[in-house]
Amino acid sequence: MPVLSRFYGIVIRMYFQQAEHNPPHIHALYCDDMAEIVIQTGEVLEGYLPPKALAMVREWVSINKTDLIEMWETQEFKHLDPLE
Repeated sequence: MPVLSRFYGIVIRMYFQQAEHNPPHIHALYCDDMAEIVIQTGEVLEGYLPPKALAMVREWVSINKTDLIEMWETQEFKHLDPLE
């Protein structure tokens, strides 16, 4: 599973589409917690992140939404800048 970005102890990944299901989403890992976050809405599909970590992931997803959707559709993964 490619790592798209890392920031503040959070790792953002995306599975290859054929192994995944819709809606388009990312996987965010923080310490022992993991959540699947919908790219378009920021909704948590499954899992849990502490509130501060979830807020940072949602902000990062909002900033990178266009690139994330493109990666989901093309399966051409690239590194995205971390949240600063």
